[in-house]
Amino acid sequence: MKVDLFDFELPNERIALRPAVPRDAARMLVIEGARWRDATVRDLPGCLRAGDLLVFNDTRVIPAQLEGQRGGARIGATLHKREGPRRWRAFIRNAKRLREGDAIDFGGGVAATASERADDGSFAIDFAGDEPVELLLDRVGTMPLPPYIAAKRAIDDRDAEDYQTIFAAQKGAVAAPTASLHFTPELMESITAAGIGHAMLTLHVGAGTFLPVKADDTVDHRMHAEWGRIDVETADRMNAVRRAGGRVIAVGTTSLRLIESAVGDDGLIRPFEGDTSIFITPGYRFRGIDGLMTNFHLPRSTLFMLVSALMGREVMQAAYAHAILSGYRFYSYGDSSLLLPHKD
Repeated sequence: MKVDLFDFELPNERIALRPAVPRDAARMLVIEGARWRDATVRDLPGCLRAGDLLVFNDTRVIPAQLEGQRGGARIGATLHKREGPRRWRAFIRNAKRLREGDAIDFGGGVAATASERADDGSFAIDFAGDEPVELLLDRVGTMPLPPYIAAKRAIDDRDAEDYQTIFAAQKGAVAAPTASLHFTPELMESITAAGIGHAMLTLHVGAGTFLPVKADDTVDHRMHAEWGRIDVETADRMNAVRRAGGRVIAVGTTSLRLIESAVGDDGLIRPFEGDTSIFITPGYRFRGIDGLMTNFHLPRSTLFMLVSALMGREVMQAAYAHAILSGYRFYSYGDSSLLLPHKD
């Protein structure tokens, strides 16, 4: 499909620079089939049914934004995928000043060597020394806010908490599973009281999620791989919920993509561990999920293509137009939507 079919005009002022306070006070556009209504995230328990299952991504964002020097040149690195105990793949700012074999000094006693430049311009970064890389990043790294926020304001201490979900446990993401940013302990209590369950999987979100689609046609776009895991217990629970007539609601496109990577043609979700680069566009047949809670996405992005595949492109274009006119806040710190497709 042509990428420009997924374009729309988004006023700059609709981009949220801070999350709602408290988190569950964010607005939520509930889209069921071809109809929608305005709500808030706190209304979520009443929008679902007893017996449904919310599936969260428990990845934890690491301070993956680094600033360093290669000789007299300033080098910025955004880690996006772990490739080994001391090796990360990284997108580089000022990459024209970096060559394979160059050493980068990130300060604080943290250094790395660049190697294996890829076609997308990224480098492999091998960290020196014996300290765990996680400790090195805690020492010199900063929270990797999305570029559409970082371009408008400086990263500060608030972001260390704001850009982490209450479920964050497994270190490895360089971008937050932002649909889950809306959840609070109080909201989770209400969800449980309504007879709605929840489960966890892990997908370490990479910085590739922010890369623009440069191709003119979706068939020419290549997704970056991300590592994920669904354990036996979680897979069994999702299958049991669906057998009992409940719905599996993915919280975030990361959860959805991993579930759809683990489901078979028979509709059974199986344990999964490894990389996924699944790219979902209209025409895709969803087999593992029955709904999605997600934030509002960028024009021409793979994520807007995904929600268009779930609900229909015309429905999502019209719903996004309503959201823009109604003052909904977009992107990582923005408002939410609950997408419930009608089953054939």
